[in-house]
Order: sequence, then structure tokens, then C-alpha cells
Amino acid sequence: MDRLRKLWSSEQPYEPISDDSADDDREQHGFTKEHEFSYIEYSIFLLLGVSMLWAWNMFLAAGPYFQGRFTGNDWIFNNFQAAEVSVSTITNLGSMLILTRMQRNASYPKRIISSLFINMVTFTLLAVSTSFRASAKGYFGFLMVMMFATSLATGLCQNGIFAYVAGFGQAKYTQGIMTGQAIAGVLPCIAQIVSVLSVQANDDGDKQPPTDGGAEGPPVRSAAAQAYFLTATVIAVATLAAFLFLQTRHRKPRKTLDSTTPDSLPENDDKKSIPLLVLFRKLFWLASGVFITFAVTMFFPVFTQRILSVRPVEDQGAFTQPATFIPLAFLLWNTGDLLGRLLTAVPTLSLVHRPKIVFTLAIARIAWVGMYHLCNIRGEGAVVKSDFFYLGIVQLLFGLSNGYLGSICMIGAGEWVEPEEREAAGGFMGLMLVAGLAVGSLLSFFVAG
Repeated sequence: MDRLRKLWSSEQPYEPISDDSADDDREQHGFTKEHEFSYIEYSIFLLLGVSMLWAWNMFLAAGPYFQGRFTGNDWIFNNFQAAEVSVSTITNLGSMLILTRMQRNASYPKRIISSLFINMVTFTLLAVSTSFRASAKGYFGFLMVMMFATSLATGLCQNGIFAYVAGFGQAKYTQGIMTGQAIAGVLPCIAQIVSVLSVQANDDGDKQPPTDGGAEGPPVRSAAAQAYFLTATVIAVATLAAFLFLQTRHRKPRKTLDSTTPDSLPENDDKKSIPLLVLFRKLFWLASGVFITFAVTMFFPVFTQRILSVRPVEDQGAFTQPATFIPLAFLLWNTGDLLGRLLTAVPTLSLVHRPKIVFTLAIARIAWVGMYHLCNIRGEGAVVKSDFFYLGIVQLLFGLSNGYLGSICMIGAGEWVEPEEREAAGGFMGLMLVAGLAVGSLLSFFVAG
């Protein structure tokens, strides 16, 4: 149990280290230890975590619809997934760097609300766009603008939520956010599959707008895509309502977060400035491991959008046609990612104190790129003619390795630095994670080619 508690506390790299002054400050502003935790508030933070990454996973799972819109342009058809990933990660990295430097007098609740409004508008525009015809180039430009907007919203949300939750001094709330992020990887895939199947059950449903060329395989109907995008709008609206309710419960902590939380005063003289080179030397194996892990992970969206079922078109069922098979593959990957995160709580499976092994395993994940080439890419045939091999071995285990190694790296960071360096170490590891995503997204263009 002591080991589990240690893992629990060290898994929160974004939560400031609590001290007596912080406890006194929380009590002064209305947080009492016996009334700190609330399942209602935990549920709201979990919903905030879902909303934070919903857009990213929604764009990935909606790949079949976007493919139908880009069939008239070979370059866009082959590269739009890599472009999505690159715009998303670069925008997210840039916004996080800028927002981190704009902490003084920052209003974190306003950043959260702004992000939710941006997502509401973006998803509504995407839903409306399913009813209009456009050239492949025109829709590609529109899609990149939408991706930029949601990535900016994600940066605002990440920066705002982790700073806001720190003022509650409740580690379980932070865990709720992390759990919500994992759920966000699963639900959009399920929503995409359900929307396609439900619309296909109605033979009178409208088909998607004509494109510049014929799509391969059954098209994704515009009604299904519209319902899918509107689902994201509903999530954003529900999250906004829940967050506003949370603020009405804690108006005084809101002032605390706007003016006196540790995160809002990064230049406080009481804070020790830790050079990045010092952190890199202490965390070399784990920092390099998390960078490589997520850089390699960014190859999977490109392959997942291209790999089809090995069954012939005439024998494909409801779950093996491209419109549902691709989201199903994303679902299996994200399920593995969630399981990998949960495995880190098992003491006998932890590699926190073996960072060199973690680094070695992160490099070994490059082998999965070769395993993808054994599958049915673009319907051109598979070396291993098995959907189970692709879904159950390649996708599920690749996701599991990402969740496990990524979490181990983040958990272990606090174990290899001094107590006063843990907060800075958490921020540094977060930066290495996002940097890995950005580099991996750029390298994915080579895979797309």
C-alpha cells in the first residue's frame, strides 16, 4: 500500500508540491480538509479531462469522412492525416510555451472558458460544413483552420485546468483529469462507429456531398458525420455548464487561482530556478524515453487511416467496412493506452527505478513501424492476412506500450530529483512529451510518402 501511495502521488507531475503555507492558504480561502473532496467536483474535473482531448481524438476517428472529401486530390488524400497531426502538435506546443510565459496575473478560469467556446464554434462549423460542397483544396484549407483552432483551445485548456485544479489541493481531482483524457481516446471512436451504423440502418439517409472523385468502398454519409461533430459540440456545452457550476461552488478559490496560486507566480523569489540542463542530466533516460515514446507513437495515426480489413469488399460486414473498421482500430489502440496506464499502478510491473530499461523499451517500439507494413495498407494486400493480428496484436499492444512507458516516464521523474526540483521536473517532462509529439508528427510525413 505504501508503494501504491507513492506511485499515486508521484504520478501527478503538474500538481505543485504542497507545503504548510499552501495548506494555510487553502484553509483561509474556504478549503477545509474534512470537506475538500467531493464526487460531484471529481466528476466535473473528469469531464474537463474528456473535453481537453476530445477534439484531437475526434479528428483522428473521423478519418473515413475526410478521406471521402479528399478523393479528388491524391496529394491531400495521402497527406491530410500527417498535416492534421503536424498542425495540432506544433500549435499545441507553441501555445503551451507562450501561455507558460504569460502566468503573471493570468485568469485560468477564463482560459478554460475560452477554450470551450472555441471548441463549440469549431465543432458547429464542422457539422454545418457536411451540408456544403467544396473542392478538395478548399475543404483541406478549412480543415487545417479548424485543426489550428481546436489545438489552440487544447493549449488553453491544458494550461488553465492544471493550474486551476492545483488550488484545490486534492490529488484525486488531478487524477480525474488524467482519467478523463484516457476516456477521451475511447469515446470518440465509439461515437463514430455508432453514428455510421445508425445512419446506415436507415436506407433513406442522405449520402455525403459529392467529391471531386469516386471514393473507394462505402462512403461515410454526411448525416453520420454531422451527428458525430454535433456530439462534440454537446460535450463542449455540457463541460462549460459543469465548469460554471463548479465556479459558483468556489468563488473564493477562483480569486486564489487568479492571483495567489503558486502557478500564477512563476517568478516568485521563494521558487528556486532549476536550469533545464540540470534537469536533463538528472532525467536523461526518462526524458529521452518519453520523447522517443511519443515521437514513435505519432506514426500510428497515419497507418491507422490507411490500413483496411483483409476481407474482400463483397464480404465485408458492418465492422469491417472502412467507415467503421478505421474507428475500430483507433478504439483498440486507445483501449490499450488506457490499460497501459492502469498497469503502472501494479508495483511488480513498475520500472520507475530502472530508467535505462525504460529507455531501451522506448527505442524498441520502433519495431512497430515495421509491423504495420505487414498489414493491409490501402487495400493492396497484407503479409499477415489477419484482422486479429492488426487489431489485437499491432494496435492494442502498441497502444498499451505507449500508455505504460509514457506513464512510467512521467511517474519516475519525481523519483530522480530533489524534492524542491519536482515541480520543475514535471514541467520539463511535459515539455519533452509535447516536443516528442511535434517531432513525430513532422516525421510522419515521410511515412505518408
